[in-house]
Amino acid sequence: MTNQNVVVPESTINLAITVAVANSSIFSTAAQKPPAAPGGYISISRKNFLKNLEINGGATINALVDSMRASSPTHHKSTPSLVDDQTSWMDQHPSALEMFEQIIDASKGKQIVMFLDYDGTLSPIVEDPDRAFMSKKMRATLRKLARCFPTAIVSGRCRDKVYKFVRLAELYYAGSHGMDIRGPVKGGSKYKKGGGAVLCQPASEFLPMIDEVYKELIERTKSTPGAKVENNKFCLSVHFRCVEEKKWDELIQQVKSVIKEYPKLRLTQGRKVLEIRPTIKWDKGKALEFLLESLGFANRSDVFPVCIGDDRTDEDAFKILRERGQGFGILVSKFPKDTNASYSLQEPNEVMDFLQRLVEWKQMSLGEEASV
Repeated sequence: MTNQNVVVPESTINLAITVAVANSSIFSTAAQKPPAAPGGYISISRKNFLKNLEINGGATINALVDSMRASSPTHHKSTPSLVDDQTSWMDQHPSALEMFEQIIDASKGKQIVMFLDYDGTLSPIVEDPDRAFMSKKMRATLRKLARCFPTAIVSGRCRDKVYKFVRLAELYYAGSHGMDIRGPVKGGSKYKKGGGAVLCQPASEFLPMIDEVYKELIERTKSTPGAKVENNKFCLSVHFRCVEEKKWDELIQQVKSVIKEYPKLRLTQGRKVLEIRPTIKWDKGKALEFLLESLGFANRSDVFPVCIGDDRTDEDAFKILRERGQGFGILVSKFPKDTNASYSLQEPNEVMDFLQRLVEWKQMSLGEEASV
């Protein structure tokens, strides 16, 4: 059995509680067939898509470079076959905006809970990750959304950095791919009796190792122009967005030369980024389940989780929702990708439109209830 530390700050006292999560319902492996998404769901073959690649000793440099290239859709040219693929993919993963009424019908009588990625979802992907600012309009939309539904930001970024970008105390924040979770700290939470901030850090023992590897990566990659190493506290990101493609294999070798000395860390590849994470069984899917349990929704059939994200790490959360047979995932992408999401949106502006429609629908519902 694995023990994880959960800290619930109450006033000025921090109460440390050790939760035996291995026996918790959030780790239930009982698979159930997910219901068809509103508007229908058609499974899609993985044949023409790359799976989420975990780069351990057996993965070749060429395989990783191919995966990095596949995550850079700007390389693709528009051809009749690709257009056909796009049309077929959209049939299977229709726009969440176009299917909004069906989504609302599926959620009626249930508590909607929102889980949102940050980069590429709430803010555009930019060359400098330190300047991934969200718009004022998006922030205002998020503030309204959090008043209507429990809302969490689940990001690969350091939790503190995401909070500095968003600056909304009423949200839940799960940084480092869910390895650093904290709830609202001002005024408590209206969604859970007693309120209070929840802190979960299942990989705290890895902090010294992460800091050590961070320093080594900074030194090892400094000879590669454009490479940027970001310390996300419980994981590390090596951004290659500004690295010339002909230098990618060099960068991979540099990264692998460092982490080969750390068998308790694993290397994965996301959207324009290489990520180093602890080998513990924890990801955005586990974070989603932890937050649902923290909010009191773990074993309830009247909850409707909605997860929106653009990266491979969001697939862990999309998959959990399918296995639970509750809610659905929305993939943010302009290009076809292998995904467990039921719907799609093309860019952060469409995400904002979708969130605004949710807020308007909720406000209208509350107005109708008040007039009865």
